[in-house]
Amino acid sequence: MRNCLRELRKARGLSQADLAEAIEVSRQTIIAMEADKYDPSLPMAYRLAAFFAVPVEDLFFNPWRPERELRAPS
Repeated sequence: MRNCLRELRKARGLSQADLAEAIEVSRQTIIAMEADKYDPSLPMAYRLAAFFAVPVEDLFFNPWRPERELRAPS
């Protein structure tokens, strides 16, 4: 699963340690998520989305999902 965690974190001027402390995980967890080497649990994904005030779907996305499926039905 891909994410835009690094971009959101940097846009807010946060270090990896700052974000880790805010959502109560280790800095290594943030590093692994940003490198797409670790997929968070659902509760952690919701904590991150709430922290950044974005929907979970905007923070995490499936790179294998065809673009046509991403559009809302007409």
